[in-house]
Amino acid sequence: MTSAREEFVRWYGKTKKKPEIFESFCPYRVCPLGAHVDHQYGYVSGFAIDKGIKIVYAPTAGVVRVRSLNFEGEKTFHVDRIPPRQNDWADYLRGAAWALDHRVELKRGLNCVIEGSLPIGGLSSSAAVIIAFLSALCKANNVRLSRADLIAVALEAETKYVGVNVGKLDQSCEVYSQKDKLLFLDTKTDRYELIPRSPKTPPFEIAIFFSGVERRLAGTRFNVRVDELKASAYALKGWAEMDCGLFSEARLRDVPFAVFEKYASRLPENWRKRATHYYSEVARVKQGAELWRAGNLKKFGQLVFESGYSSIHNYETGSEELRTLYELMLEVDGVYGGRFSGAGFKGCCMALVDPAKRETVAAKMTAGYLREFPNLEGKFSIHFCQTSNGVDYF
Repeated sequence: MTSAREEFVRWYGKTKKKPEIFESFCPYRVCPLGAHVDHQYGYVSGFAIDKGIKIVYAPTAGVVRVRSLNFEGEKTFHVDRIPPRQNDWADYLRGAAWALDHRVELKRGLNCVIEGSLPIGGLSSSAAVIIAFLSALCKANNVRLSRADLIAVALEAETKYVGVNVGKLDQSCEVYSQKDKLLFLDTKTDRYELIPRSPKTPPFEIAIFFSGVERRLAGTRFNVRVDELKASAYALKGWAEMDCGLFSEARLRDVPFAVFEKYASRLPENWRKRATHYYSEVARVKQGAELWRAGNLKKFGQLVFESGYSSIHNYETGSEELRTLYELMLEVDGVYGGRFSGAGFKGCCMALVDPAKRETVAAKMTAGYLREFPNLEGKFSIHFCQTSNGVDYF
């Protein structure tokens, strides 16, 4: 496969004055515990992994010209005339420039080529490409952002420009993470802890089982799920005679569990299921942090399986392909714990696995999955990764 640097030279390097070429990299992330709760200001956990988005670039006078090894065609816009959302793959880049331009005056654009080191879907590729692009734009324009500001700009790009009501889990994992440490984050206060791997923790690596089916959050029911949780919070506050405030600001984090227990039966079934997932998932994150601290990977992995079950049966997401992968992981020796990664609309599953049983895990997962979906042979893939540091920007 052609590399991003080779493609850059092919498309943008054939000038009389050869451009100085730079690279920006942002890792993907996995979230073992804390799925679907960051937009409700819940507690989350995560790792960055040693795969991600690389951007090869050179600064320009103001025009952004971008190509991707994953998508066809070139997209072009000017940093001081950013168009509205175009509903294509470059919206994440336009959104990044748009959000950054709200804070600083951008004068320089980029010629760039983007390369993803894993198939897209479920690893926060959208956040990773935004952050990698922001890093390149900042360097080209001599701008320095703090970690918190980089997360805020990336989040604004995805929520206000692209129009997906995500929380800050993805961006935080990709910015704050450190190798072999579990990120434990309170998404309401932004307080976080990087919990070191215990000497008691057995060997493990992160397996990514890519279903072979890609997805975009903007075209799924992701926003519907967010609204169901917000509606649950608003209704519970009303019944408990709490100050409801604006619906747009309603979050389950502000509703005590005792209130949910008292009034849960009044909620529509779907809303009750979504809220059940929220409260149980937050409890799993807190318990998981202590298990990770103690090096108890077996029980930590069991919580990851429980999280996957709740995401499927309470949050009611997860495509047929991902549910199949989840069921297979439950039965395969060598998998400590696993769940689908990301929002669960197609994409991939992640698992914590015993490196000594890698070949057995890969063989059994492949055989079981392709038995159910033979049409995805050649598209289904397995990737083994390590934990990693966050974006190389600071």
